[in-house]
Amino acid sequence: MSRLKDKVVVVTGGGGAIGSACAELAVREGAHVVIADIDEAGAIATAARLARDGASAETVIMDLGDETSIRASLDFAVSRFGGLDALINNAAALNLVRNGDGGIENMDVALWDETMRINLRGTMLACKYAIPLMRARGGGSIVNISSGSAMRGSLSISAYAASKSAIATLSQYVAAQHGHEGIRCNTIYPGLILTPSTERIFESSRAAILEHTLSPRLGKPADIAWAMLFLIADEGAYVNGQSLPVDGGVVSHQKYWLDLPRG
Repeated sequence: MSRLKDKVVVVTGGGGAIGSACAELAVREGAHVVIADIDEAGAIATAARLARDGASAETVIMDLGDETSIRASLDFAVSRFGGLDALINNAAALNLVRNGDGGIENMDVALWDETMRINLRGTMLACKYAIPLMRARGGGSIVNISSGSAMRGSLSISAYAASKSAIATLSQYVAAQHGHEGIRCNTIYPGLILTPSTERIFESSRAAILEHTLSPRLGKPADIAWAMLFLIADEGAYVNGQSLPVDGGVVSHQKYWLDLPRG
């Protein structure tokens, strides 16, 4: 298949479950992919798996909290493959989610600031440095990965959710400012996507989440990858500044639906 033939795609957080699924689908569709991740081992493992199938993939260490690192990662894509056509902003500080990100009343301000610095500021910087590279190609597509937690309140992960909510607004501003140049920017809101880490975190609440999911299963990394492909391929060329929930319908229904007869 060749929906992305010879396109250059950078996937941040490309060593993780969702990022690697995005990288894998992009190379299957003919793209040259740069897997950018602070987890060098994860990035190398993803690239090695893709290389066994003859894919055009490279790795670069990227720290989303470091402006120089972000810029260098995007410049690497240009030096290695000749340009930049698509950026998938998937990386996030998930370690902070597991390190005390709870309710607002007891929020650790240092944790809040670090979450915003990495998730929001880092995503902004990746957009900032991708825009001129895409302009040089005559256009491009940025996909920012948010989170279903950004669309509704909960009892915990307040900092993470707030940072991810702001990313959607960031996408709209990038689209408004650069759409006329052929640079598109859209947001994906993943629901609960089953990965090795989420399997552990949500083990006790999976049944309740599934009960609120209109589709008969929870999400897979490939579900996000297919949405990403649509947004960066020609099929999505007229989609700009939009937010796409990929959550099996979790946010699409009234909660009293649970109390109504099924059938």
